[in-house]
Amino acid sequence: MQAIENLPPCPVETTLLLMGDKWKVLIVRDLLSGTKRFGELKKSLNGISQKVLTSHLRTMEKNGLITRKVYAQVPPKVEYTLTEVGESLKQVHDAMLDWGKNYQYQCNTTIN
Repeated sequence: MQAIENLPPCPVETTLLLMGDKWKVLIVRDLLSGTKRFGELKKSLNGISQKVLTSHLRTMEKNGLITRKVYAQVPPKVEYTLTEVGESLKQVHDAMLDWGKNYQYQCNTTIN
């Protein structure tokens, strides 16, 4: 893993630096269930462009959150998997999931 130079002193800010983007959080969500190919991720992430997905995957690989495996075949086959560090984001994902469910419930209760 390549360490990011000059990490912020605040741990929350560090987390946001690595994951503070809607797409990165959703990429982690998709990879928590296992290895995915580029096309599978693109299809799951409704509205993301190929350029943005590629950029985020490269950044996440550089930061040690995912690994990229390229198979020597035609057409090219590339798979993405969470690293151990990436897997540790499950706790963050689960907390966001629980919070979001609770918020949705409260909003639905308030509206009805």
